[in-house]
Amino acid sequence: MTPTQRTPLALAAPFTFGGLTLRNRLVATAHATAAVSDGAPTAADASYWRRLAQGGAGMVITGGTAVAPESTLPQRYLTEAWRPEARDAVRRRAEAITDQGAVAVAQLVHLGRETLGAGTYYAPVSAAAVRSPREATAPHPLSADEVRGVVDAFRISAANSVQAGFHGVELHAGHGYLLAQFLSRATNTRDDAYGDRIALLAQVIDAIRAEIGELPIGVRVSVEPGEDSGLGLHDLTELLPRLCAASPFAYVNVTTGVRNTYVPGMATTRPPLLESVARLRSAVALPLLVSQGFRSVADIEGALSSGADLVGMARPFMADPDFARKVIAGDERSVRPCTGCNEGCRTFEPTGSCSVNPELGPPGAATRPAVPLLLTRPGGLSGPVAVLGAGPAGMECALALARSGAEVTVFDTARQAGGQARLASLAPHRPGWRKFVDYQREQLADLGVPVLLGSSPGPEALEAYAEIVLATGAEEGSVAVPGELRTLTSSDFLCRYADVVPDAPAVAVLDDGFGWWQGISAAESALAAGAREVTVITPGTGFAAGLSPENRTQLMNRLTGAPLRVVALSTVTSTTADGVRLRHVLDGRETSLAADVLVTVGERRSRRPDFSPAAHQTVRAVGDCVVPRRIAHAVAEGRAAAEALAARAARPL
Repeated sequence: MTPTQRTPLALAAPFTFGGLTLRNRLVATAHATAAVSDGAPTAADASYWRRLAQGGAGMVITGGTAVAPESTLPQRYLTEAWRPEARDAVRRRAEAITDQGAVAVAQLVHLGRETLGAGTYYAPVSAAAVRSPREATAPHPLSADEVRGVVDAFRISAANSVQAGFHGVELHAGHGYLLAQFLSRATNTRDDAYGDRIALLAQVIDAIRAEIGELPIGVRVSVEPGEDSGLGLHDLTELLPRLCAASPFAYVNVTTGVRNTYVPGMATTRPPLLESVARLRSAVALPLLVSQGFRSVADIEGALSSGADLVGMARPFMADPDFARKVIAGDERSVRPCTGCNEGCRTFEPTGSCSVNPELGPPGAATRPAVPLLLTRPGGLSGPVAVLGAGPAGMECALALARSGAEVTVFDTARQAGGQARLASLAPHRPGWRKFVDYQREQLADLGVPVLLGSSPGPEALEAYAEIVLATGAEEGSVAVPGELRTLTSSDFLCRYADVVPDAPAVAVLDDGFGWWQGISAAESALAAGAREVTVITPGTGFAAGLSPENRTQLMNRLTGAPLRVVALSTVTSTTADGVRLRHVLDGRETSLAADVLVTVGERRSRRPDFSPAAHQTVRAVGDCVVPRRIAHAVAEGRAAAEALAARAARPL
């Protein structure tokens, strides 16, 4: 094999099923950005799907598509597929995908007893009056007539979807939603005909088949965790062959989890189903799509070699819509990686976004809104750019500048790139930030951008630069707690916990009350280092209150059984040689707690170098050195600063 040749990737091969030919084996599985108004997709929605399909995915499955009024939310950001009035908007979505050469499939869902934590106008329903652990009350058990109404709702929604231009539909029978509730031993306790766990799904398939003919119908199922979940892998390998024999369908899409666990956070570093592909393959004879947690070519190829026909991902396409095109071209290194942070993609404020992809903006904005801080008026002519800071903001700015052809140099006083993202990645279960830092650093190296670490340029060294971008980040302030106990900031502790904890096995963590990752990572780091006991003290009302529901649920699952205590509505007033003094923030009562070390979560404060720019220099600030916020702000402001500089350089004299 010559140096220019490479082994063909299985993921690049076309695949045919249900009369459709996919250009490759990569599937953008169902997700949505909530760019929907009054139940109808907006122009921003169509733009999102067009850009994703343009990136080369073989099949694109759109999610967030409900089949009945009782399965919608008051904000109406789920597509209301049963409404003929929404068909034109849905057609624009379908055309956006098909015009770019991808197969378009609409996933249809009925939430059943799962209300997504939102108040609804309707009673939640299910196979039986079995309460979801994610809901406060048991649902209304559907009567046989009402079940037949659900069948009709799926039929109508499927007909509307294919009439709007979709090549087929996928039935969402996973993640604990209504069809899964009928499949599950734990939730389907009926004694009528629908007590046969496949009965409802089989009727839905048959009704849709009568409506749309031979167009493909897929079924998505999920392996639910726990021996008594009622829908484990053994259940699916028994149910799927029966279902396929009773009511044939085109493909099966297998994933894992239920609400709040089916979108895995950073702690999940390998695809959960990768080791189960062979077992699934032996159980089902129809095309097999496996999903969840796939990020790398190696894992995708591993799934295909084990028997999968297709591999599905959602968040990696949000982070980089060109994922498919890049990996098929053998350029995996240039893929902007999904970190698994579950921040922008799971907040819907007002639409879903991505923390590391600044090109995803809310409706009405071409990109994520970001305004770098202009510290000096534009000086003389534009020219070489100095970026001070090699964190996410600074490196994003340098990347965009280099790609525009600008001459740029990055400086950082630290000896490692990454800033706060690198620091966050030192904690257990937070490796996604290291992936992103490595991506930025490697891309800068490929572009030949000098990154001078451990370097603090003075005015003389900066004289040669016409443009200066400050991306110097922030630092954590100390919390003034008087007393004798050894006290470290959470930043210091993250850098040293492996050395600190063996000599200080009882760790107290004073959170700032906002329940964000600094205090959580301090607690998880202490536990990973073998702490005998960790106590989180917070003036807030609870633990990890700032996290998204997915991240919080998965965190609590990780911590089950750990020697961790939480003392809420309390603060530390002082320390002694062997512990801390606590005061309840409401009644003022004081108590003592034994501890060997105190870790404090302090305010993050902007850090800017103190220098006076020359008359010919323009200075901008981005990211945490403007105001400490999230990585999404840093990345977006870094990109925006680069675009402002490139636009200035392009102006005629």
